Amino acid sequence: ICLSLSAICAVGQTPSTQPTGPIRIDEPAVKIGRGGQPDKRFLELHESFLARGKAGPIGILFLGDSITEGWNKAPNVWKEHYGNFDPANFGIGGDRTEHVLWRIANGELDGIHPKVLVLLIGTNNIGNTAAEIAAADTKIVEEIHKKLPDTKLLLMGIFPRGADPENPATALMRDRIKIVNEQLAKLDDGNKTRFLDISEKYLNADGIIRYSMMPDALHPTANGYKIWADSMQPLLDEMLK
Repeated sequence: ICLSLSAICAVGQTPSTQPTGPIRIDEPAVKIGRGGQPDKRFLELHESFLARGKAGPIGILFLGDSITEGWNKAPNVWKEHYGNFDPANFGIGGDRTEHVLWRIANGELDGIHPKVLVLLIGTNNIGNTAAEIAAADTKIVEEIHKKLPDTKLLLMGIFPRGADPENPATALMRDRIKIVNEQLAKLDDGNKTRFLDISEKYLNADGIIRYSMMPDALHPTANGYKIWADSMQPLLDEMLK
């Protein structure tokens, strides 16, 4: 289901190859939803995240869009890998970088002290330029460190998307994602911010997304989440020490 807050639908549709307009990285209080009307589900989840922050400790926090929200497809993997660390999932389907900035500015990281925050955001901004997406993600990283100075950040590279790499729209998306991930990799300082790109784990030798991991060429299956967890675990273990 595509949320009205998303300018680019993140479920099985090809996004426009035209820019959607500059990302206002200097103005977190963006209007959420069509015509400036707040999306009901977005606001409900936002309120639930505020409540979760008050309910008890959070050791590992996942922040992102539908790919992050989709961890509920693999509850056993979630429990096995993160269950001992008071995990919380702040994923919202259809979310964009500017919405995450709004969420941070409106309290979602207030009063919590996760040891590690896992961030994956930007796929729904693919209609913007690579430079705009990278700048917005960089701004999010900066805001996270301001709000959570003692938290380590694991910044995930944007996952691959698009079923046919020879299709011009898919090729454009892949090129933008590659450029963005190359820029985000530069934020890895070996300490407070670490970067991890696991794109190749989801592709075969021809660059086609493995159906068993992403049947819609975007969202992981339970098996896809296991690949994510297993691939991330060595670095996450290091960050949790």
